[in-house]
Amino acid sequence: MIERGCFSCENTARFDELPPRERIASDEHWRVAHAAGTGLPGWLVLVPRRHVLTIADLTDAEAAGLGYWQVRLSRALHAVTGCVKTYIVQFAEADGFGHVHFHVIPRPADLPVDRRGPNVFGFLGQPEGQVVNVDEMDGVASALAQRLARAGDTSQGHHGPSTGQ
Repeated sequence: MIERGCFSCENTARFDELPPRERIASDEHWRVAHAAGTGLPGWLVLVPRRHVLTIADLTDAEAAGLGYWQVRLSRALHAVTGCVKTYIVQFAEADGFGHVHFHVIPRPADLPVDRRGPNVFGFLGQPEGQVVNVDEMDGVASALAQRLARAGDTSQGHHGPSTGQ
């Protein structure tokens, strides 16, 4: 279900036309994109492919995939960016961004103390000259997509967590 006027839904509807930064990986329930307007390379958003406004409205299959994606993306970010940990946050409160989405944020070792924890959101909404440019976002996105595919974690066509050994 796609909602007209929803940024996340509109991008999901035109998935095949999106630049690499908007389609890092996906499965039948989730899509991964690089966050726009951030000063921190590798800041990802994990977005349900259908219009969902609350976590409580996720299906069981979407919920199972959520944990799978969070771990796989954290591992890929560690490998690609060298981050020491990732932050995972969900608010979906900004105007125009009520569609549930999870921020998967790489926390580099040298992140200033005053930007750690929830203060990392100070990297969003930066002026033009302080945001990660589209070429760098696409580069990080491509490296993450390759890492996920090599690791067998996911790329298009993955259908959620493995039930095998």
